[in-house]
Amino acid sequence: MNVQRLSPAQWRLLALLTLSVIINFIDRGNLSTAAPLLKDELGFTTAQLGILLSSFFWAYAGFMIVAGWLADRLDANWVLAGGFLVWCAATVATGFAHNLTALLIARLALGMGESVAWPCYCNILARNFPEHRRGVANAAIAVGVGIGPALGMFTGGILMARIGWRLVFIGIGFIGLLWLPAWLKWMPKPHATARLHNDARPGILEILKQRSVWGTCLGSFSQLYLFYLLLTWVPFYLVRERHFSMDNMAEITGAAYFSMTIVSAISGWASDRWIAAGASPTLVRKTFLFIGQTCSGICLLLCSFANPAVSTACLLLSFSFYGAYVGHVLAMTQTLAGPRAAGQWFGVQNFFASVAGILTPAVAGFIVNRTGSFLLPFAITAFIAVLGSLCWLFVVGSVKQVVWAKPKETEFAVATADSA
Repeated sequence: MNVQRLSPAQWRLLALLTLSVIINFIDRGNLSTAAPLLKDELGFTTAQLGILLSSFFWAYAGFMIVAGWLADRLDANWVLAGGFLVWCAATVATGFAHNLTALLIARLALGMGESVAWPCYCNILARNFPEHRRGVANAAIAVGVGIGPALGMFTGGILMARIGWRLVFIGIGFIGLLWLPAWLKWMPKPHATARLHNDARPGILEILKQRSVWGTCLGSFSQLYLFYLLLTWVPFYLVRERHFSMDNMAEITGAAYFSMTIVSAISGWASDRWIAAGASPTLVRKTFLFIGQTCSGICLLLCSFANPAVSTACLLLSFSFYGAYVGHVLAMTQTLAGPRAAGQWFGVQNFFASVAGILTPAVAGFIVNRTGSFLLPFAITAFIAVLGSLCWLFVVGSVKQVVWAKPKETEFAVATADSA
């Protein structure tokens, strides 16, 4: 089986989705890059910065279940386009904010817009890629997760040091909007399953009855707790605790996200080859998830006990191990839920997981404000990462599609459409 043989339309779809992820994470992470400048210009305390960094996730988590419902019930292509427009506008608005309240409103709008992205990605990938090609497909999305913050922190950090953070936010927001015309022209046509009656799809209660959904919720919570500490506080940690310059910080974080990108691509390719050789999705997905998440957490903790050079190396390793497993979170959900429920399942999963986004920046901010050190936040994050990796192994069952109940009147139509 040739796992590389994707059609030109599939490659084009992956390119567009990956580009949207890059823009997504540039817009999401640029406030972290600007945090030291915000603190000095607007006089924020570290605790206030923590609240501001977490505010994105209040709306992001709050709208996640609704976003999953919309992705499965409506055309996910148009839901993604609408959310994209909202979050780019919110990025532009951030550049005009002059106080904490205005910044909070802009971040809430950003979270609302970006909440549709991942449920839509899951829905679109589940419909357009079979199991043995989802490693590469989801690796492309994971590559965007690495490139976005890398570009945002490297180029954004350098530009903010030279022209100020406001112009960077405004420019990034307007440039991002250029993605929309390309998406509207080349987005995939809805599959037959997207036109089935809503009753053919499982509801929230039916999804919540599955043991595996709780395993993915707990595993994703731990995954995002780790990632959002990396995304929101690492720039501040490097500048204020390790005393790197803004340029040095941009170089280190850029390299870290670049390493994540490379490892994500390799792990996606390797997983498809492994499955094509006869390994079960259960073995492949759980192996990458357990090893990657455990090692990423441990390497992050080691940063606090080393000199700056070794600490930087451990930080790069933590990002790299994160890249080894992040794409498999999406692939596992797509397999378990199937095309009929991928968006809604991931909406539920990411709703619970996004609580980590609310907690991580705020908790770390309050602890650092009190102790003056990142040792305890890094230790807490490593502990949660290891516990979460065990959830992937033992709470999630076999990685195969759940057999959803089908109403009699739509049973034949669903079977016909899903096999098309």
